[in-house]
Amino acid sequence: MGISVLAVGVVTALGQAAVGQPGSSDESRSATMKSAMQRDLGLSAAEVNDRLAAEKKASKTQKELRSELGSSYAGAWFDATSGSLVVASTSAAEASTIRSAGAKAQQAKRSEKQLSTYQSRLNAAKAQAPDTVPGWFVDVKSNSIVVQSRASGVDEAKSFVKKAGVPASAVTVKTSSEAPRALDVVGGNAYYIDNTYRCSVGFSVNGGFISAGHCGSPGSTTTSPTGTFAGSSFPGNDYSYVRTSDTLVGAVNNYAGGTVAVSGSSEAPVGSSICRSGSTTGWRCGTIGARNSTVNYAEGSVTGLIRTNACAEGGDSGGSALSGNQAQGVTSGGSGNCTTGGTTYFQPVNEILSAYGLSLVRG
Repeated sequence: MGISVLAVGVVTALGQAAVGQPGSSDESRSATMKSAMQRDLGLSAAEVNDRLAAEKKASKTQKELRSELGSSYAGAWFDATSGSLVVASTSAAEASTIRSAGAKAQQAKRSEKQLSTYQSRLNAAKAQAPDTVPGWFVDVKSNSIVVQSRASGVDEAKSFVKKAGVPASAVTVKTSSEAPRALDVVGGNAYYIDNTYRCSVGFSVNGGFISAGHCGSPGSTTTSPTGTFAGSSFPGNDYSYVRTSDTLVGAVNNYAGGTVAVSGSSEAPVGSSICRSGSTTGWRCGTIGARNSTVNYAEGSVTGLIRTNACAEGGDSGGSALSGNQAQGVTSGGSGNCTTGGTTYFQPVNEILSAYGLSLVRG
């Protein structure tokens, strides 16, 4: 499908401190991330502080309203221009509830559940997806499913949607030159798989660490730190869990001589800033464009990914992605680079924790 994995001889998952690393003050921990946000998002220092505070509040409000609105909830996103959370609902009567919570209300035709159902139909038919379709994702802002397609394959994309049983009215076909690939070269805090491949730690968890699924298979051994892959899933998902008895630290390597503490894994709304760490390109920031994305790699499709415009390159795979101090995901793959820009996808952290019954080591 025009998407390739670069795991010929070297693979990675990015870097977070899994074995004891020197700590740093709260100011120095946040300074590197804020500096990267200023560079990549074009913000001043004051604007970064305001945005992080607003996003933290938006994340909490989104969680509360998703529960309160129930079946009428149609998604939410952070509006960086106004610094406000926008919440969509299929019920006009819920507008007052949304506004009372401090968010902006928007009417929507389809609920989050309906969009997820359409996404699932496309996922079930992914084997029939044409080679000209690199993936699809739920776009809460347009209240539709966006199906990406090469310019030469738009008609094929529409035919695929129809065969999958998804109404054309619920789909937006957008031309795209993306060719996502799983990123897998050298990362930070390296560990070695079967003395052959090299990867890096994503996040420390109780009993070990999590990383990208394409880094190793269950039973594969690791050194530095010494451990064993207790679980791995790729394609379909892109996550793994490695058990180790080495010292685990609840922090992410900032590649500037320090670490950034991990305080939790609250899901950030679409539109929020996100920063990822990697030995190839260091700290790089962008914004969350969508959740629940399907990406068609050469090895197979991976579903449920976070889509962002934070750049990444080979060597950044498997690494940590955070919004503020909240873990969001581990790097799966993407397209483009950090010179011209690109798109990067992340496997959500909470799905990995749930799959293996794990909890994050917090800093």
